[in-house]
Amino acid sequence: MRRNSPTNVVLAGFFIALGIVLPSVTGHIPEIGRMLLPMHIPVLLCGYVLGWPYGLAVGFITPLLRSILFGMPPMLSAVAMAFELAAYGFVTGILYKVFEKKNIFIYVTLIISMICGRIVWGIVSLALYGLGFSNSPFTWQVFFAGAVGNAIPGIILQIVLIPAVVIALKRGNLIYNE
Repeated sequence: MRRNSPTNVVLAGFFIALGIVLPSVTGHIPEIGRMLLPMHIPVLLCGYVLGWPYGLAVGFITPLLRSILFGMPPMLSAVAMAFELAAYGFVTGILYKVFEKKNIFIYVTLIISMICGRIVWGIVSLALYGLGFSNSPFTWQVFFAGAVGNAIPGIILQIVLIPAVVIALKRGNLIYNE
């Protein structure tokens, strides 16, 4: 399929819509949303399905648009998440294209993408906090709690769900990033 086909644009819009709607499943309870990371799932899938340009764009747009529409996540968090999710979509799309198409590399790509995205989130958060956008300091404890500690249920969910969906999409020839 062509890189900029209308189908790809529609699918990117679908992934954005999914990223906006999925957090509503948590009932707008921020603690549950921070644990399950529902907005991350469609962005990661987009990287696999459509490749890095769409993954990057969908990742950057989704948290900002959701913040504008619903006030959640708060804009400061949405900005940091925009860079984090853009990194997820970018790294997932690039690595999936480069690695062999064996199923094990879906997991490798996912884990590397999750690590890269969390590092980007930490760097952007540190910059935002350092510029005075928050009265709280951004410490190692805040980074670890946000990147790993509070996110363990979501990390597990992503490691279980995303490869299963990607494998199913591969079987149906619905991956355009190959």
